Amino acid sequence: MPTGTIFNIQHYTIHDGPGIRVTVFLKGCPLRCWWCHNPESQRQQPDTITHTVKLDGQTRIAELETIGQEMSVTEVVREIEKDVLFFDESGGGVTFSGGEPLSQPEFLLALLHRCRDLEIHTAVDTTGYAPPTIFESVMEATDLFLYDLKLMDNELHQKYTGVSNTLILHNLQQLNERRKTIWLRVPIIPTITATQKNIIDILGYVTNLTSIVQIHLLPYHRIAEGKYQKLGLRNNMAGIDPPSDEDMEQVRQQFAQSGIPIHIGG
Repeated sequence: MPTGTIFNIQHYTIHDGPGIRVTVFLKGCPLRCWWCHNPESQRQQPDTITHTVKLDGQTRIAELETIGQEMSVTEVVREIEKDVLFFDESGGGVTFSGGEPLSQPEFLLALLHRCRDLEIHTAVDTTGYAPPTIFESVMEATDLFLYDLKLMDNELHQKYTGVSNTLILHNLQQLNERRKTIWLRVPIIPTITATQKNIIDILGYVTNLTSIVQIHLLPYHRIAEGKYQKLGLRNNMAGIDPPSDEDMEQVRQQFAQSGIPIHIGG
């Protein structure tokens, strides 16, 4: 039975799929999105960061924190099963997120199959960036895909995420052809994804995808700024303000033209 690297398990989440859920965060991601709010998820290996603490206003003590730990399928499922009662009452389940959960394909597939055996609803929160053979291997074991679609222009996608969007669009088409349930997630990043051209291009693309049942617009926020400092990473979004409520409502109205239910956040 494979093991994997997990950097967080959150109980009682309500924004990563239907009902009350457990969200399991797998470490490792091939993308380097400028606005990434989980930069600690990018490397698959555990990271160690240093905190400095003041005592009596003078003394500084260095404290080490390790982000990420190796866990077995049994250990992760044991955590998931703690909330089975809430799943049953709310129509919830487990969501595998990251990072990019497909960057640990054997571990993810084993978790999905174990949850399927236990009749636990599964969702995979994915960038869509994975070889088609790996992506196809998890399709039938997954009930819901939370699928990111960031930029339609391939050059801009490579600039702001570090990878091409060719695989992402191909895998999204495959999900649609297999009639898998998709909640599309579009990050609204000022000056990057929130341009009129990108919004129009995404709208033109998704209107032909009949398996998309919801679209979630995710506004950029700054809560990860401290993480970049602790990890010693460059913050490419320094100085960029989050979109206002009015900005988000305007984008929502544009996406509503698709006829697909639109949500802000989630």
